[in-house]
Parts: sequence; structure tokens; C-alpha cells
Amino acid sequence: MQTIDFSPFYRSTVGFDRVFNRLDNLVGQEAKTYPPYNIERIGEDAFRISIAVAGFANGDIAIETKENSLVVKGAKAAEADKAREFLHRGIAERAFELRFQLADYVEVHGATLENGLLHLELKRELPESKKPRSIQINGSHPSIEDNSVN
Repeated sequence: MQTIDFSPFYRSTVGFDRVFNRLDNLVGQEAKTYPPYNIERIGEDAFRISIAVAGFANGDIAIETKENSLVVKGAKAAEADKAREFLHRGIAERAFELRFQLADYVEVHGATLENGLLHLELKRELPESKKPRSIQINGSHPSIEDNSVN
């Protein structure tokens, strides 16, 4: 895998440390292929992550958010597998951990498990102080040039 050196950017920028740290972390991660998942935009500021979790129940999956990261973990109880004898095992049901970096102000609003798919609903909610606002222009005081002398 190719490595990228961000040190020239550190020398010439101020306040972008978090961005470069995220890029460093992304470069070091390997692509996760299990379980398969989709990320889709369902509105201007709304997103959905759908993860295929066939064989997992609500109690087998843990979802955690901390700062700007989302972690989804799944693990089956070991006792459940010992009671079953498989002639063919095509559904993996193996433990997994998926990590997603969330943009600023993106929060998880809910999770549903239906038909073997875990749906995570995300929404970007900008605080009022970050939203664009229009500034009203007040009338100005007349200047000396505006007063004509007769």
C-alpha cells in the first residue's frame, strides 16, 4: 500500500491538524469487506448506512458513537453454534467491527434491524451559529455632501 507524507502541509497550514490526522488514519486502514454495506444519501442532509447482518439479532449488535466516529460491532454467542451441526455453512455469522468517520455535525438518529439488514439513519444538523444568515442593511446617516446649500 502506498504511504503519503503530509509533513509539508503541517509546516504551511495552521488549524488543519485534525484533517491531516483523519487522512493519516484512513490511509492506514484496510478495506473492510465483511459484512457488506451500503452508504446512501436519502436527502440533502440525511444519509443511511445499510449493513447486511444475516443471522444476527438485536442483542448481538452494538452501535457506539464517540466524537466523530461510529463503530458497529457484531458477535454471536459461542454456545449457540455448539448446539447446531452444519452440513453446509454459507452464512458466516462471524464477529465483525466496522468503523465510519463522520463529518462534523453528523449524528446517528436511529437504527432498525429488518430482513437481515441493519439500517443506521444519520443526519447533519448544523447549529444555528453555523447556518448562513442574512444581515439587514440599515439606512445610513446623510453625509456633508448630501446637504445642499442655497
